[in-house]
Amino acid sequence: MTEDEDGLTYADAGVDIEESEAAVGALVGAMGDIEDTTAYAGLIDIGDRYLAMTTDGVGTKLLVAEAVEDYSTIGIDCIAMNVNDLVAAGVTPIAFVDYLAVDEPEETMSAAIGEGLTEGASQAGVSLVGGETAVLPEVVTGFDLAGAAAGLATEDQLLQGEAEDGDVLVGIPSSGVHSNGLTLARKAVTADHSYDDPLPDSDRSIGAALLEPTRIYTYLLDALHAYDVHAAAHVTGGGWTNLFRMGEFEYEITDPHPVQPIFEFIQSEGDVSDREMHRTFNMGSGFVVAVDAADAAALVDETDGSVIGQVSDGAAVEIRGIEFESEEESV
Repeated sequence: MTEDEDGLTYADAGVDIEESEAAVGALVGAMGDIEDTTAYAGLIDIGDRYLAMTTDGVGTKLLVAEAVEDYSTIGIDCIAMNVNDLVAAGVTPIAFVDYLAVDEPEETMSAAIGEGLTEGASQAGVSLVGGETAVLPEVVTGFDLAGAAAGLATEDQLLQGEAEDGDVLVGIPSSGVHSNGLTLARKAVTADHSYDDPLPDSDRSIGAALLEPTRIYTYLLDALHAYDVHAAAHVTGGGWTNLFRMGEFEYEITDPHPVQPIFEFIQSEGDVSDREMHRTFNMGSGFVVAVDAADAAALVDETDGSVIGQVSDGAAVEIRGIEFESEEESV
C-alpha cells in the first residue's frame, strides 16, 4: 500500500464525498425535523413495535454489469444495501420493493435482474411485495436499479445506536468491494485492463471480482439481539468513517480482516493511497459491531466475526496507521 496522496482519488474519479455530504445536508435541512430516525433507518412507532424503512441503490456497479453483460447478481446487491442498513439498527427486514428505470426495455436483462432480486430476497428472508419498471428515455441513459426495504423491531430489539467507552469491536468479513466506491474502482482498473482480464493471483476475471455480490448480514440478527450490543456500522460509502455513525469515540482497529486481492489490485492500478482506500472501501470488513466486552467472545463464537479493536474516549478512527477524525464522517 502507499501513502502517496497524489494518487487517484474518489473525487478525481467523479465522486466528491464532501460535495455529496453537503448536498445530503441541504436535502435533510429542507425537509425539517425527522422524528424517530436512526443512523441507518427511519422509524415509525406502530404501538408494540417499530416499522423501519430504508432505501438505496446499486450505484455505478451497474456499469460493470452492463460492460460484461452479466446482470445476475446486481439484484442481490440492491437488496443487501437496504437490508444491511436495517440490520445495523437491530431491525428484522420483512419486505422489499424495487424500482428499475431504463432508457428502453430489454427482456433478457430484466429477467436476470429479477433472478438476482429473488436470490437476494431468499438470502435476506424477506418478501418481494412489489416493484416498478419505468421506461424513461429522456431521463435515464442505460438503466438504474434501486429499492426500499421495510422491517420490524420491538423497542428491546432496536440497538441504542451509540457505542460505549470500553466496548469491543467485532468485525464481520465482507465479500469484496460490495456496492460502493465502484466509480473509483472502475477508473483504476480500466486504465490498462479490460474487465475480461484475469485478476492477478485469482481464478476470476477483474469484472467477476468487482461483481461479487454484497454480503447480506441478516443472519447476525439473533446474535445482535442476544447479547449486549450497543451499536453497529454497515461499512458502505465513506469506508471506515462509517464507524462515527456509532457515536464520537476513539475506534482503534488493531486486528482488521485481511484485504482481499481486488482491493490490492484497485490500489496498485490506480496508485491510490492507503488513506483514500480506507476512506472509500470496506477493505475486508463489511459490518462492525460495538459490544460490551463481557459478551464479545460469545458474539464471535456465534458468528463468523472476529475481534478487530476497541472503543475508547476520543474522536477518531485508527486503522493500519491511518487516522480519520470525526469531522470526516461519511454520508
